[in-house]
Parts: sequence; structure tokens; C-alpha cells
Amino acid sequence: MKDGFTGERSIVLPPAIIEMEQSDPLVSSLYITDIGYYPHADGHYRERQQPIAAYVLIYCMEGEGWYRIGDHTYHVRANQYFILPAGKPHAYGASTARPWTIYWIHFTGQHADIYSEGQQQPQDISPTHNSRISERQLVFEEIFSTLERSTDRESLRYASSLLHYYLASMRYLRHYREGAGEASLIDATLHYMQENLEHHITLDQLARYTGYSPSHFSLLFRQQTGESPLAYLNRMKIERACQLLLSTSMRVNQICHKVGFDDSYYFSRLFKQITGKSPKLYRQEAGS
Repeated sequence: MKDGFTGERSIVLPPAIIEMEQSDPLVSSLYITDIGYYPHADGHYRERQQPIAAYVLIYCMEGEGWYRIGDHTYHVRANQYFILPAGKPHAYGASTARPWTIYWIHFTGQHADIYSEGQQQPQDISPTHNSRISERQLVFEEIFSTLERSTDRESLRYASSLLHYYLASMRYLRHYREGAGEASLIDATLHYMQENLEHHITLDQLARYTGYSPSHFSLLFRQQTGESPLAYLNRMKIERACQLLLSTSMRVNQICHKVGFDDSYYFSRLFKQITGKSPKLYRQEAGS
């Protein structure tokens, strides 16, 4: 496995903490052993001939990859996830042409099999008018930041409770999405933008989503919002970056990938253009 993807984050819980999880009457139901995020993971590859006791969730946000369970090899594309079964040899890796960006969690517990049942094949979780992807990713960030701050009993219990919700939002996708109501065309477009903040999306993609030509869509959008679609989208990305600067300890280059930019220098210039401050200064002044 290649180490050191730009913007990567991961937490590997030590054996002593895992023993705490196993012995706790609440946490033992469902708990994390490892968790992380790999953006544009070129060269990512992992093979385990000796199986591990945990289930492995991999959620592909962008790019492509593959995985193998036994004699079956599956292709994975953006907006799909899968769960590798515990106790079985497996292998997985990023596409060489379009390396994936993934969220991943190793989890186990007394009820872990309920969430993994039927999830060994790629599962679609594409953005729609009611997809709530951005809400789900905030839950992931809450889990990660909780374990990053502390692994005392209360933190482990909170992370376990959030993991139930995170996995349920995938396992019971229809129920999760029914929580969103109907929306107008522009509202639906804004929701689509929100759901794709981690991606690089173009005006043509936004126009295709609405069914209009790029010029007509841009006109309608500007009439209702006062901005062009891409200017509005960039402002949404910077607003999300501001939230992450204040609520997490992520480095600037990590946040850059989290809001869909590959070039950290361009991200910093855009951030200063919109906020009047560099990301570093924004964080310093907000924390003073």
C-alpha cells in the first residue's frame, strides 16, 4: 500500500482503546477500530490474505477503484460504497487512470452484521434532490473529530451512536432520503451543489441536471440568486471551508481537497478573494 496521500487523514485506535470498546455495554454493539479519508489516492492498494475481524466500509466520492472478495472482482465508481465482510480475505485499490477519493471505516460489534448484510456489491448513493449527502458527511466529520479529540468512555459512546446513524443512512437509504421535502428547480440545484462540494463540477453538468442549456440555466439562476452558478458554487465551497477551519483541526491542504480543489494555491487565492483573509489568518483571528 502506498503511504502519504496529499490531504489524507486517518485514525487507528490502539488495542487498549479497542478493549475498552469491546467491554462497554453500549459501545460493544457497534464500534470503530480505524477510520480515514484518502483524497485522489493514486497508487492505493491493499491486500489481506489473512482476514481481519472487522468489516471494511469504503465510500467512493470521486474517481474509480476496484475490490476483490474470493473469486469475484468488482468495479467501483464515484458515489458508490461497499462493505467488505469480516473474516474473509480481500483486496482493493484505486484505478490507475482515475484514482478514487474515499472515506473508509473499519468497524465491528455485536450488531455490525446488520449494517453489512447485502452490501458486498457496489451500492449507488448518487446526488439527487433529496439525497442529503452533505448531511451524512458532516456525521462522518463528527465521528472523526470526536475520536481525534478524545477516546474516553463518553467519547467512544458518542462515536458509536453516530456510527449507527451514519451506517443506517446508507443501509436504509430510502428512509433517510424521505426526510427531505420537495423543492423548486433552483432550490434543487442549490441542493445539488451542496451535495457536490467535494467534487469539481462544471456549468455544463449543472445545466444538464436541470435540463436547460447552459446559457438559459445561467440566466434563470442569476435572476433568482443575483450570481452566476459557478460564483455561487465557489462561495458555498469557501463557506464550507470556513466551517471546517473553525470546527476541525484539519490542515489547509486537507480542507482544500474536502471542498473540491486540487490546487491548494488556487484555493488560498479564492479564499482570500471571497473572505478578504488567507485561510491561516481566518483561523487565527477566529480563535483569538
